[in-house]
Amino acid sequence: MKTSIGIIGMGWVGSSVAISILQKGICKELLLNDVRKEIAEGEAMDLNHGTSFFPSADIRAAEIEDMVNCSAIVVTAGRGGEPGESRLQLLKDNIGIARTISDKLAGFKGILIIVANPVDVLTYFYQKYTGLSRSRVIGTGTLLDTARLRESIANRLNIEPKTIHAQVVGEHGDSEVVLWSRASIGGIPIREWKEWEPQYEKEIEDEVRTAAFEIIKRKGATNHAIGLVTAALLKWILRGERRVVTVSSVHQGPYGFQELAISLPSVVSENGVDHIPSLQLAKAEEAKLKKSGQIIREAIVNAETK
Repeated sequence: MKTSIGIIGMGWVGSSVAISILQKGICKELLLNDVRKEIAEGEAMDLNHGTSFFPSADIRAAEIEDMVNCSAIVVTAGRGGEPGESRLQLLKDNIGIARTISDKLAGFKGILIIVANPVDVLTYFYQKYTGLSRSRVIGTGTLLDTARLRESIANRLNIEPKTIHAQVVGEHGDSEVVLWSRASIGGIPIREWKEWEPQYEKEIEDEVRTAAFEIIKRKGATNHAIGLVTAALLKWILRGERRVVTVSSVHQGPYGFQELAISLPSVVSENGVDHIPSLQLAKAEEAKLKKSGQIIREAIVNAETK
């Protein structure tokens, strides 16, 4: 059976996700949906004109209900952030969209990837509304923040980012946590690296935390990097590569989190989130992670009581 992927929401992010998926050649059928039907149709036409330059795929506009047999569906639909607006401020508008989309996904049994913000809170509600297992609803979470972290470290030290092992966990937002105690370069703890300076930690954390706001201030949205991140995550999942990545899913136990979606290092496979490895965190990092979880919890509770 040919691999099919659906994308719901064909704005800046959705279009970047689409071209990144096609360039990686991870599906034979790509279904596009947008509340503005002509946008999805136009994107399908445009992408089809490029089929000479990426692995062949059938690309077409579709209704959400037509995606229920897809191996995976990516949800980018939602209102984008405004300059100076936190991701949690988007919740009121985007939670209504989540309920509408979930109602149309009855019978879907694949992997649901949430990109829309606030991604942790929406991951929780999509899992609740669709009734899919916790392992099969995955938010991109801090996967992009982790990539930004490695790029920022690389710029400081003039080192290739791929050789840097460092992670951001917690909320994809202002309370995110950098795990400096576990960061390393080529197996050497980063704090023991010759050129490392203690002040880099605060400077880099600030860069990573405000990266999206700086981009939105200049061009109105972030789209290319998250498109690449999402396509890579889909490839790893659909090929069953069992990668350890910082994605968001609804947890039942790790680090004391109960019925809460938050990013933690997770092993992903063709079944979704396979399991959560146990890490020994520094006490300060663990305290920050729990605080981050509390912020997400408060947003979920506030949304459920409205």
